[in-house]
Order: sequence, then structure tokens, then C-alpha cells
Amino acid sequence: MAKAPRIGDAKTRLVPPLTAAEAAELSGCFIRDAAENIAAAAQHAAIEGYIAYSPPDAAAEFRLLVEDGTRLLSSRRIGLGASLYDAAEDLLAVGYGSVCLVNSDSPTLPTSVLIDAARMLSYGDDRIVLGPAEDGGYYLIGLKRAHARLFEDIAWSTPRVFAQTVERGRAIGLEPFVLPIWYDVDDIAALQRLYAELRGTDDTHNPGAVHRAAHTGAFLRQLFRDNRDPRLMLDARGFAAGRGGP
Repeated sequence: MAKAPRIGDAKTRLVPPLTAAEAAELSGCFIRDAAENIAAAAQHAAIEGYIAYSPPDAAAEFRLLVEDGTRLLSSRRIGLGASLYDAAEDLLAVGYGSVCLVNSDSPTLPTSVLIDAARMLSYGDDRIVLGPAEDGGYYLIGLKRAHARLFEDIAWSTPRVFAQTVERGRAIGLEPFVLPIWYDVDDIAALQRLYAELRGTDDTHNPGAVHRAAHTGAFLRQLFRDNRDPRLMLDARGFAAGRGGP
């Protein structure tokens, strides 16, 4: 699930200390790394990668971001809940046995998590798979059927999203399978954490390791090297200046 990385529209919670152009470029890196992570997972499980994008006129922008093999799926309606449901419905309608909807704000999500989600959904019975985010949302939802109720009456962009989705699942008789918790990058603290994490990432072959997010890593190395805003400066240990941890 991705929004076009347009200047002034992308990762606005990071502006400032990032400029609008830097935030848009970072968003593009996140999308490229998410697509590559899905492609890496496809080497270990039966997966075909898509970017479900918005707005509908952004196809050309996304074709410049991803390699051949990642397909594009346009949004049909405005709003996160509608976009999630429409993407699930559209993919299931063309014959896929299941669908995983993954955010584009968790570039270091371990590839193993995507593989595990696909394998959980490979069984025949109806089921839901959820990847909880640290902020109370979720970074992944996997489905065998397009259950509209999972996306209705959800307080999107609040800490209640994951809990409400679990409740909706139980209401239709499905107890979600829960993946490991992970984090989204949508504020400065998370960006600092991401940079510190990527500085320590050197395993490019183990699908259980933190995804190396090569495009994001290269961009952040340059950004943190050049930027003198104290909110972005890190000390030699990789900790944020004036903070006790990443």
C-alpha cells in the first residue's frame, strides 16, 4: 500500500527537520525497499508482488520506482479503509487464494515475517493474519476473503486500530494469527531509530535478519551526514543527540 511520493504530500510529519523534497525522496526509498523485500520473500514462498497505489494518476511515478516483476494496482476510492478493502477485493477477484496488504513505512521489516505470513495463508480454511505495529496500528493484514467488516468503523491513524481489527475479526468468527510486532517510520524518533538500525545491518542473505533496505540506507547516510539540524545529528554510537537511545 503506497501513496505517491510527491513533494508536499509525502512523510509530512518529518517536515521539518527534513525539507519537503527530502521527505518525498525518503518515501520513494521506502517504496523501493518494500518492493524489493517482497521480491526477496518470493524466493522462499508463493508470492507475487504488487504496489496498490494512490492517487489513480500516479502509475508512471511508480513505474520509475520499482523493478520489473512488481505489478501495479490502482486505488478506486479515497480513504485508507476503502483502499485496503478494494485492494484485497481486486486481488482475490482475479484468482489469488489469499492477499497480504503491507504498509510502505517499515523498510527494515524482516523478510521472514513476509514469508511466515504467506505460509500462514497457504492453508485452506478462512483466516486473518495481522502484523501489529508499535504505535497500535498494524503493518500487515492477510486475508483469504475480502471481509468488509474488518475495515469498517476503524479509528484509522490512532492507537486503537490493531485492537479494533482484532475485535472485528472475532465478530465474524475469526481469531487473527498474530505476527511479531514491528514499527512504522513516521516521526523523527522512528527515523533516528531506523538510521541506527541500518548502520548495524550487514546480513544481505538471511531472510530472518532485519531487511537491509539498501535505498533507504544510502539516502539516510547522506542525509545524516549533510544535515546539521540537531534533531537529526547522531553521536558516534548511533544514538540521537540528547537522547538516551535510538
